[in-house]
Amino acid sequence: MSLTPISNIGEFSLIEKIAKEIKIYNREKLIKGIGDDAAVIEPDSDKVVVITSDMLVENIHFDLSWMPLKHLGYKSVAVNLSDVVAMNATPEHITVTLAMSNRFTVEAVDELYEGMRLACEKYKIDIIGGDMVTSNQGLIISITAMGSVKKNNVIYRSGAKVNDLICVSGDLGTAYAGLLILQREKRTFMANPHYQPDLVAYEYAIEKQIKPEPRLDIINKLKELNIQPTTMIDISDGLSSELHHICKQSHTGCRIYEDRIPIDIIVSNIGDEFDISPLTMALNGGEDYELLFTIPLDKYDLVKNDNDISVIGHITDENEGLFLINNIGEAIELKAQGWDSFNHNI
Repeated sequence: MSLTPISNIGEFSLIEKIAKEIKIYNREKLIKGIGDDAAVIEPDSDKVVVITSDMLVENIHFDLSWMPLKHLGYKSVAVNLSDVVAMNATPEHITVTLAMSNRFTVEAVDELYEGMRLACEKYKIDIIGGDMVTSNQGLIISITAMGSVKKNNVIYRSGAKVNDLICVSGDLGTAYAGLLILQREKRTFMANPHYQPDLVAYEYAIEKQIKPEPRLDIINKLKELNIQPTTMIDISDGLSSELHHICKQSHTGCRIYEDRIPIDIIVSNIGDEFDISPLTMALNGGEDYELLFTIPLDKYDLVKNDNDISVIGHITDENEGLFLINNIGEAIELKAQGWDSFNHNI
């Protein structure tokens, strides 16, 4: 296939090309989208707007040797929507800013945006603006996501109360397990370019790493159950780090229990291959983008049998600290050892 340097058509023609392929799902709130100095949206009068930004940097947050551009586009949208969802809000609009070197062609940008459009289609999100600039090296993706929620339904990290139940959605450690496999296969390929990996047994873990999903379904389920969480946060940096965020801002402690942390069997299997405890991956791995939230004790019966929500512990008084109770009853202090982009490269 013949590839087109971006310089052949220029920034504005590329933006026009992309804009023509973007579908609008929230037209009643969008007064002006792509094509002016700024987008204009009109929120509902009884709601507040939730805004978040996230940046993905090549070789810090992703490695293009194993991350397809379409998946990268999807993931870059999904991780931003996850932050909106963690505020109990419904995502509605995003802006996309790209900085890229001249090794990226028009076709590469099309592939990246195809993944973004797929995420927008699934979650009915509008791309309403952004920017494109050149970069000396690599690719940088910065997305700002916006959503709305009724004023009384916003959930912060600061609302946990003593005896609240600590809950998580899905399973934990899986995305990190997938990252370990991808990094290993890259090292093997670099040593032997003719190597053909067999990744069938690792598909679930790899998909959790390269194509996470924001848990909009969980906040919708909680609304159906008439449960208003007291705190909520998405698990991007690891369970332990996120618990520290909640307890610090809520001025509480916590107890969680090893045997209640949801860990898929594939994490245990990959942990065996790398001689890493599955519990360590669940506590510190990050990038699962599941929801960690607290609910009042009297709501236990509503979630106890839900296959996608696990009650893993409870909130305690601040002076009791943050502890994991292991399978033999020992109390181990929880340390925030999750993802830190200032000390990490892919």
